[in-house]
Amino acid sequence: MHEDDSAGGESLISPAGPSADATPLADPPDNVTASARQWARSPSGIRGLLIYLVVAALAAAAGVGTTLTVQHISSARPGATRAAPDAPEPAVMNDEAVYNEVEPGIVDVTSNLRYLQETAEGTGFVIDAAAGLVLTNNHVIDGATSVTVTPVMSGKSYPARVLGYDLTDDVALLQLPGATGLKAVTLGNSAHVRVGTLVLAIGNEAGQGGSPTVAPGVISSLDRTIVASDQSSGLIETLHGVLQTNADIRPGDSGGPLADAAGRVIGIDTAAGGNTVYSGYAIPINQALPIAKRIAAGQPGARIQIGMPASLGVLLPDSTSTDPRRQASQELRQTGVVSNSGHSCTSDDTAAVPGSIAPARSGALVDGVLCGTAAATAGLFAGDVITSIGGRAVTSPGSLTAIVSHYRPGGKTPLAWVSPGGSLHTATVTLDAGPAG
Repeated sequence: MHEDDSAGGESLISPAGPSADATPLADPPDNVTASARQWARSPSGIRGLLIYLVVAALAAAAGVGTTLTVQHISSARPGATRAAPDAPEPAVMNDEAVYNEVEPGIVDVTSNLRYLQETAEGTGFVIDAAAGLVLTNNHVIDGATSVTVTPVMSGKSYPARVLGYDLTDDVALLQLPGATGLKAVTLGNSAHVRVGTLVLAIGNEAGQGGSPTVAPGVISSLDRTIVASDQSSGLIETLHGVLQTNADIRPGDSGGPLADAAGRVIGIDTAAGGNTVYSGYAIPINQALPIAKRIAAGQPGARIQIGMPASLGVLLPDSTSTDPRRQASQELRQTGVVSNSGHSCTSDDTAAVPGSIAPARSGALVDGVLCGTAAATAGLFAGDVITSIGGRAVTSPGSLTAIVSHYRPGGKTPLAWVSPGGSLHTATVTLDAGPAG
């Protein structure tokens, strides 16, 4: 049975809100707070990878849906078949009954990709109604500066707080402060899943919103390792231990629930594709929940980001060199584009190599400045070289990124840079939040 927001039970997180300080994260962070159906898909599909790539690219270009495309699939590990569940598993799937059980906990996730001037649509599901916690994929919010979540039952949208995410395991945890009437899904045990387990993939196909679409199928393999990509963002990731299914997972389904025949969520719809035979892939719920609990407890790690990252709002060369001119030459070889003027900001994350470069021996070359950010407010332009932030020397683009990663959004920190004319500038900047990922 579902639990509503008035039900008892243990909440995953405490009710306190996150700090807006820009103090380094070396100190532990504060705890964060706590109809018409569409049955339009076939149970399975045989689609070549090329066809799926086209579908994914069209969806991304339109800003309507996000699902990773699988590029490579490893062989399943020997002996990976799981034990049968303790309770007898239904021999048939009642799609509508499972849908009715899971639907109250499903949400649509809309990510505002401000610096790409796009939106991305995905799915999520409530795992703690009292605390307003929503589980989804990290790639659903990758590049987001803000996220909106809409429970499908109410249709009311809420600005979501990004509590944190794990880039490596492609898991993100959101919170809906002030949301009422939420229902949590019933969580299953993915350790009991075996080949042949009946499943139903549910999601926000093509970012259409409203009543979710469904795709029935079976688990066809376990413990797979896949290399998957998101065509819109360029994200490429390797995921381990995923469930493989012939359920027809499509763009927009990412972050949605994969349920068993009893209506228990056993996985997160994540990727799709294949070499010759179509397959969908889901992160096992037993793999995702420990990550969600750690995020909810405000425990950062090497792979876990708590909250949105701090951002200065500058575009940097993809270079490890300490010499700004060498950074520019390496970037030029990659892009082949030189900017005529650096005295303007940009509304997206596309930048060219500056035509004029500050005469600094080391530092981080600024390829561009995003409009409305801390860097733009301080008066930085393309061609400037950042030499220090927070009293710490900046020796390369990577060192600037590393230093900023230790700060939280919303606070102030001193910044120093050299302009192409050779002048030294200083300012106190207020760091922005995001983008995620």
